[in-house]
Amino acid sequence: MKRFALAAVLVLISVGPSFAKVHKDVFPMQCSALWPAVRDTLRNSGKYGIVSMDSNEMIATYTMGIGSIGQKRTNSVALNSSADTCEMVITSGFSGLTNDDAGDFKKRVNESLAKLKAAAPPAPAAKPDDASKPQ
Repeated sequence: MKRFALAAVLVLISVGPSFAKVHKDVFPMQCSALWPAVRDTLRNSGKYGIVSMDSNEMIATYTMGIGSIGQKRTNSVALNSSADTCEMVITSGFSGLTNDDAGDFKKRVNESLAKLKAAAPPAPAAKPDDASKPQ
């Protein structure tokens, strides 16, 4: 019985990468405005281990999951600019009954985006026209 269980685990670990999927979401903003939310999500959510991050290229590789190597999943995210939109491409590990790596990441990015927008300083007040100044 132990041999069967061990064989089953080894098969699942070896075919794990075949479950990887690419998820694409488009945001109505420039990638330079979305990247801080992606970076905040990876650094501050407590859910991800950063493997690599390149802010110039706006790409990152991260791990998630708990426990041993068989339970950790390596995912990646990349932002692609297009006119006034930004496409977030997530290559995620297996998404099954108990996890949705890409969906969870997107939800956390949206939460970080809202948090960063709320924390942004207000726009400066418009200066009065020089024409209204007394001469």
